[in-house]
Amino acid sequence: MIDCRPSAPPDGVIYFAPTVAHWLRPMESPRTYNDSMLGEPFDPSAEFSIQERCKPHWSQAGAIVFITFRLADSIPAVVIDRWDRERVDWLHRAGHPEATTLNWKSIAHSLEQKLKDTFQRQFRQTHERFLDDCHGACVLKRPEIACIVADALHHFDGIRYRLGDFVVMPNHVHLLASFADPDSMSKQCFSWLHFTAKKINAALERRGKLWQSDAFDHLVRSGEQYEYLRRYIEENPEKANLCEGQFLHWVSPNG
Repeated sequence: MIDCRPSAPPDGVIYFAPTVAHWLRPMESPRTYNDSMLGEPFDPSAEFSIQERCKPHWSQAGAIVFITFRLADSIPAVVIDRWDRERVDWLHRAGHPEATTLNWKSIAHSLEQKLKDTFQRQFRQTHERFLDDCHGACVLKRPEIACIVADALHHFDGIRYRLGDFVVMPNHVHLLASFADPDSMSKQCFSWLHFTAKKINAALERRGKLWQSDAFDHLVRSGEQYEYLRRYIEENPEKANLCEGQFLHWVSPNG
């Protein structure tokens, strides 16, 4: 049983924790895990998979991936439309006048790596800052709702995947994980979103879409980037000016 509560919480502060056991059974995998990390950094010379949905999703057996889920109301459609126009304008200035709001993703994906990194870094920071402003109903701020997400993340840890650090923020979730094969990531993300949406909607006595359907994911490229993302997850609540009881942060014993 995992317990995130300190021994003597201050008056008026609510602490909460996941309520399921943490499995430690090792997964069978064609790659050998790094003992000091959750899995391995992405290896561009090894086999990997790219699945095209709303955005490209890269996956590789045993590689560590940083995943973000966000609630459907966390970013209004008008803001997403504005970001799409800003991306198109950026690509025009970078020498791609053929870019439109319909094809910018495929053009950005084909950029030379250094330019692609600049593009992704600029717009990822915009996205993260907006999420941290905590727009929408922010139902994940409620301890009992955040625990539903945490329990789901832990449930098949060590069986279907290796779970790393995660944080449940008021309107989004960041996590690190590694999967035994390239197809497992997309299947597991769908399972997490479907299961938690059903449980959370029932708890809130509501219906309708809970999550944005297409999660953000990024294959970790190095040990340095892995440690950076662990720090990012840990520091995210402070950057969003949250108090204890408004988020759930868990640190993995997997490394």
